[in-house]
Amino acid sequence: MWATDRALTPAEIQAEIGADLAYNTVHTILKRLHDKGLVLRAADGRRGAYRPAKNAAELTAEAMHEALDQGPDPIVTLQHFVTGLSPEEERALRELLGGDGP
Repeated sequence: MWATDRALTPAEIQAEIGADLAYNTVHTILKRLHDKGLVLRAADGRRGAYRPAKNAAELTAEAMHEALDQGPDPIVTLQHFVTGLSPEEERALRELLGGDGP
């Protein structure tokens, strides 16, 4: 759904997935995602069309915050996280935090 700027119907999503998922399964999953606030539903004639409520980066950042909130020591978790960054990711993080990089 993130690959397009427009809302997709369950039938369009089913066709894109291409797996042996029944239309009803796709529709049920979309309804559950909508109930959780992960997708937005727009009326499109008789059928609804769906689009993500947040982009991939927003969802990833939200998951990272939740992971930090669940751990016993978020600082130690961050220390472990940053030691696994690539040089490019570390440089980007330093720039975002306003620190001086090497």
